[in-house]
Amino acid sequence: MDAETVERWLDGYVRAWESNVPEDIGGLFAEDAWYFTAPYRDPWEGREAIVHGWLDRKDQAGAWEFRHEPPAIADRTAFVRGWTSYSNGEHYSNLWVIRFDDDDRAIEFVEWWMEESTTEA
Repeated sequence: MDAETVERWLDGYVRAWESNVPEDIGGLFAEDAWYFTAPYRDPWEGREAIVHGWLDRKDQAGAWEFRHEPPAIADRTAFVRGWTSYSNGEHYSNLWVIRFDDDDRAIEFVEWWMEESTTEA
């Protein structure tokens, strides 16, 4: 696994996020993948469940912007730090941990996210 492969996968993820086309989403994940929408929630299990879960809570194209730092990679696992800004003014800091199979599809995707606050504690 190298940075170029992970960046290509991330480009596909952003395309799927924009399009919400089931084939775009499903193509990113192995048939038996797990997608954790938060570290301790039950995952969506399997490609079909991932597509269904994604579409149930989809974001509309143009309602958000995403940027990320270059990924860190250990063996077949990538760590991605990102930032999502929504047109409604919400901003999130993200950490994604993505484990890939030998076909460069995600077999496990875990996302941590925190809402960024504009007020000081």
